[in-house]
Amino acid sequence: MNQRIKNSYTRLTSILNLELLKASLPSIVFILIALAIGIKYIDPAPPKKIVIATDIPGSDYASFAYLYREYLKKEGIILEIHQSKGDVENLQLLKDENSGVDMAFIQDGIANKEGAGTLLSLGSLYYDPVWIFCRCKNQVSHLSELKGMKIAVGKAGGGSHVISTSILEASGVNDKNSTIIPSGEDEAEQAILKGKVDVAILVDVPTSPYIREILDDESIQLVNLDEAEAFTRQYRYLHHLALPEGSINLERNIPSHDVQLLSPVVTLVTRGDVHPALIYLMLKTISQVHGGWGTLNKENEFPSDKDTDFPLSDQAASFYKSGLPFLDKYLPFWAATFVNRTLIIIVPLLAILIPLTKIIPTVYIWLIKMKLFRYYGELRFLETQLRESTQEKNHQEFLQMLNEIEEKVNELKLPVSFSQHIYELRSHIELVRTKLIRLDGLIKK
Repeated sequence: MNQRIKNSYTRLTSILNLELLKASLPSIVFILIALAIGIKYIDPAPPKKIVIATDIPGSDYASFAYLYREYLKKEGIILEIHQSKGDVENLQLLKDENSGVDMAFIQDGIANKEGAGTLLSLGSLYYDPVWIFCRCKNQVSHLSELKGMKIAVGKAGGGSHVISTSILEASGVNDKNSTIIPSGEDEAEQAILKGKVDVAILVDVPTSPYIREILDDESIQLVNLDEAEAFTRQYRYLHHLALPEGSINLERNIPSHDVQLLSPVVTLVTRGDVHPALIYLMLKTISQVHGGWGTLNKENEFPSDKDTDFPLSDQAASFYKSGLPFLDKYLPFWAATFVNRTLIIIVPLLAILIPLTKIIPTVYIWLIKMKLFRYYGELRFLETQLRESTQEKNHQEFLQMLNEIEEKVNELKLPVSFSQHIYELRSHIELVRTKLIRLDGLIKK
């Protein structure tokens, strides 16, 4: 007996669990569909690859790109390096939607002539000073004093060429009164060292071997620009820097005095459609690579928003104001991305799904009750006809109709939670049958 009760209880429990699953299934299915759509279309996963445009092999751009690649590799992201001819081509590659390039190094000031378009900045990375070397008999402190000389100004298409020709033209030095020779860094270095040119203008970092080798030659002077501050007032992208005495070589005291320099900054520029998660990852990477101190900058001075050509991306603006998002600081990239995407999708969806999960069961209950209400309607119609009829033959038809209704009700398969409604409907059928039998008896009398 106890075993029979136990088996009956187990069967009832399984039925109740099944009915509960049926009742909640529409809500579960709806939520899963909404989440699937959200994950795929609202906030798709970031790609696993970034393509960055640099410069010729051995350049500062290429060297930093290789550093980035090692950092990104640890986060599961592949950095593909696209070599170019320089800043101008990098800008064109970013503007070309079919180039496949996502980011690029571009010297601040280049886009003044080329236009920024819809590109965005992730911030400036480091100073790239303008070094003006001169084989001159007299001390030079103004660029206008270079008229009539042979001047190497950097290869065409590079940032060095654009900056050099701009400041020379502003000082009245051009190809009409001087010999302007476009050349690469190595060519310009050899030309000034061998005396083939009078002036070489290089744009490079202080640690560059080209700069160090030229500074070692005591017959070549590093021009101290008295007008450096004036240039910054005319060209917003130029910064006035002071190279301290002895900062290149303390033992030999190079330079032998403070030197006033001009410098643009190098900017990391991105297309507007790069995934925000990758933007934050790149911001984290450049802060690790460029956050240290240098000859011309303080610690944590870079990366920064010193550049002027491109508007900051929303992520970069937030980064320079508040730092990395909380999750990106403490979690690996894949984990932070997963949590962020989940929150972005779930929070707004919950605002919609919570009310819907309440509505769906209500609709489900209404649909179940509609099955019962149909027979209640038939029963009521039958009862109305019964009241209006006085013929015995009609009563037999009514009884047949009532039996048919009862058979249909008995065949209904409803959840256990609706058993009460079934029993109520059956009792109402019996009530009508009792009335029918009583009325039939009165008529016979």
